[in-house]
Amino acid sequence: MNETSASQIPVQLLVMDVDSTFINEEVIDLIAAHAGVGDQVAAITERAMAGELDFAASLAERVALLSGLPETVLDEVREQITLTEGAADLVAAVHSSRGQVALVSGGFTAIIAPVAAQSGITDVFANGLEVVDGHLTGRTSGRVIDPSAKAEIFEDLLAAGGYDRAASVAIGDGANDIGMIEAAGLGIAFCAKPALVKAADESVTKRDLREVLTIIDAGTND
Repeated sequence: MNETSASQIPVQLLVMDVDSTFINEEVIDLIAAHAGVGDQVAAITERAMAGELDFAASLAERVALLSGLPETVLDEVREQITLTEGAADLVAAVHSSRGQVALVSGGFTAIIAPVAAQSGITDVFANGLEVVDGHLTGRTSGRVIDPSAKAEIFEDLLAAGGYDRAASVAIGDGANDIGMIEAAGLGIAFCAKPALVKAADESVTKRDLREVLTIIDAGTND
């Protein structure tokens, strides 16, 4: 974190993780429940978020278990998604000061993008799920959003916007968020795993994203 933190100047860029941060659920666990492998996938997810497993390898292992599911399951899962308390307030506060909000997720674009759009967020970076003949193949498509990708995307957004790093904030909950948390002017661990709490500048333990507003300055960017 820079000497002048995003808690002291208005936020120009806010980047958030999605699963268990912007939303309450772990999307892949919800999809897995439809395949009858919910417990198995949830156990792998837990270990991956704690930093005990390589994220890309664990993602491939979990997605493989979803092979054969009809694509319509994604619509059903999207209906199960709930925003974390205070998420809309946090996004609105940053947008009102002309700051940019982006979501960077190890989850899936097909689920996340429509949910994000409802909060006015158009910058969404997540994994694709390969679909053939209306069914999931058990493989991802496109770039895998692993920890290094999250950090790279954060840097790309910072550079593209010409933002002051000190006016940037990253929020996440898992070990795969460490890179972008460390890259931000202010890195916030949100109800997070110990590995991320250790890397972050600030930690929020109450599951309400309005708590972040007590840390950052979402005032007017003139």
